Amino acid sequence: MDNSNNQTITMGMGCFWSPDALFGQLTGITRTRVGFAGGTIDNPTYRQLGDHTEMVEVEFDASIISLESILNVFWKSHNPVNINDYKGRQYKSLVLFRDSMQHSVIREVMKTKEEQGNGFPDTEVAPYTLFYPAEDRHQKYYLKRHPDAIDKLRTLFPTDDELTNATLAARLNGLAKGYTNMARIINEIRTWLISEDEQEEIIHLIKQIKW
Repeated sequence: MDNSNNQTITMGMGCFWSPDALFGQLTGITRTRVGFAGGTIDNPTYRQLGDHTEMVEVEFDASIISLESILNVFWKSHNPVNINDYKGRQYKSLVLFRDSMQHSVIREVMKTKEEQGNGFPDTEVAPYTLFYPAEDRHQKYYLKRHPDAIDKLRTLFPTDDELTNATLAARLNGLAKGYTNMARIINEIRTWLISEDEQEEIIHLIKQIKW
């Protein structure tokens, strides 16, 4: 598959479980992972994250979904001033850009929101440095609440990393959270650049899941 259009953006908007599902259900998103970034300590964990923020790392195909569209979902889906009534860095509104082009798009979207009368978002914007993936139990959190789904997906993605990084798992995590539906996922699978037989095998598998 041609990855020349792939970009990655890292965002913090509160507890990372829901953003993982929110962005994972969007067509054009190829991978999501949750983890920690924005701080200074090495190797943070969920229980000891120091000055890091809970983040979702989103990889996307810019020929299908724009960074502007992703950012609009980001700001529409949380209040930067008051996240979970929490004032520390764990739940901070934060966007980490990979290059000057991403930085420019972020600033333009923020400026547009201000011009629309919504105020300039109280979101920290900073250059990306490092992203520390969270423990496996936090990846695709809502999907993993459905053991039959995980059992069936293991036939396609035998390891934890393969499951975490799978586009299909991202979509089904969004389904488990209620952000999308099976019909929409099936319709998208039939557009994927794989053989028709492979498409139908995947569709048959996910139709058998007991939710």
